[in-house]
Amino acid sequence: MTRRRAVVTGASSGIGEATVRLFASRGWEVVGVARRRDRLEALAAETGAHVVVADVTVQADVDRLRDEVAASGGADVLVCNAGGAFGMDSVEASDPDDWARMFDVNVLGTKRVISALLPVLRDTVDAPDAASIVGVTSIAGSIAYEGGGGYNAAKFAERALFAVLRLELAGEPIRVIDVAPGMVHTEEFSLVRFGGDQARADAVYDDVPDPLVADDIAEAIVHAVELPARVNIDSIVVKPVAQAAPHKVIRGQLAMKRS
Repeated sequence: MTRRRAVVTGASSGIGEATVRLFASRGWEVVGVARRRDRLEALAAETGAHVVVADVTVQADVDRLRDEVAASGGADVLVCNAGGAFGMDSVEASDPDDWARMFDVNVLGTKRVISALLPVLRDTVDAPDAASIVGVTSIAGSIAYEGGGGYNAAKFAERALFAVLRLELAGEPIRVIDVAPGMVHTEEFSLVRFGGDQARADAVYDDVPDPLVADDIAEAIVHAVELPARVNIDSIVVKPVAQAAPHKVIRGQLAMKRS
């Protein structure tokens, strides 16, 4: 197999961590990026991934990430997974600081990483191969729901960023892939959203039959970038069968309606 290298942000937990593991199991070289050194070092020991401690909301960290990736072998794939939600208050009652945090990590953080690493992708990959930029967005970026104001706004913006980027890169062998998960039961997403309130976080998934797990989204990401270079999956929306929309989730056992 030809040597392939992927950079994954938000790699210390959840979807990012699962994506690093899956890439490594498929023989990829992986650079895992996150803020928490201890979790990254544990992931490196488990998978053999190269890790970089960096915060995507800090430009100096992103610049250092760029330099480390370029010096250590470049990259074929960039997975922009770092993100998060903070709070579920109404538009009227929500804290503007929460909105600013969501825009900084989901939108500006993604922009910073793409701007820094796009030249590295260009230096690493030549046609007929293709480089890939994957954005892990959300169905919250296409369907609004009550209590989602700030997160909806950030994810709508992030999905627009990837749509524009695909137009701007037309003519280059670079695929732009938007993976938009629905309900994914990870250890931290809802816990962070609700400020550490474990009971409230657990209630999100109570009695939901088989919500997605991080490995499901990792499978979608790795599948998309391992397709032939001529194939670009613009957008993948991944929801559990029990979820028809952000605001319509079935609780209790699924059953066929038979006459």
